Amino acid sequence: MAKGLGQYSFFIVMIFAMVIYSIESIRVGIGSAMNALFSPLIQAPDGSYMTSWLVIILALAAATGVYSSLLQKYTIDYEKMQSVQKKMKVFQQEFREAQLAGDEKKIKKLTEKRDKMMGEQLEMSQEQFKPMSYIMVITVPIFMWLLFKVPDMGSVIFPFWGLVDFADPTPVFLPVWIFWYMLCSLTLSQVIRKTLNIGGL
Repeated sequence: MAKGLGQYSFFIVMIFAMVIYSIESIRVGIGSAMNALFSPLIQAPDGSYMTSWLVIILALAAATGVYSSLLQKYTIDYEKMQSVQKKMKVFQQEFREAQLAGDEKKIKKLTEKRDKMMGEQLEMSQEQFKPMSYIMVITVPIFMWLLFKVPDMGSVIFPFWGLVDFADPTPVFLPVWIFWYMLCSLTLSQVIRKTLNIGGL
């Protein structure tokens, strides 16, 4: 039961995040609270922003990339994960060769071994959920804040798209601010994970 707690907590936090997003008063309340925390960092005394929203979102993507990668590094056994993946790859190759050779005795032996292999793989899949609930607890409020600040973000010039509002949809159907956050997050996460020597999920 303990092995599945990470998976259950992840889904609980995910459902909680969806509830927060769907209730405007809660969403705005969290965004407003986060605004009180972040505004002194990005706004001058006269109320003007000290940098562009492209840079602000880039900085947030970098911060979330660092803490999520660190959480994954210290909560997931990547050596064990890689070992399980290698064993599964070898097993699949042996099983395929036995099928092609029509070796019923070896197929039967490997079939018995498959249950154990699948159990190990399931265990490692569940382990990947362990840090996700913690990551979402921090990331969701940041998203609520960005959503709260969308009306203040204004416009930006993007290559190929020209002048667009941060709230405008992109050709991939995401608002500009979410697209930019995801682009920064995916790119920076690869660099961070390489630096921290974290294997792929």
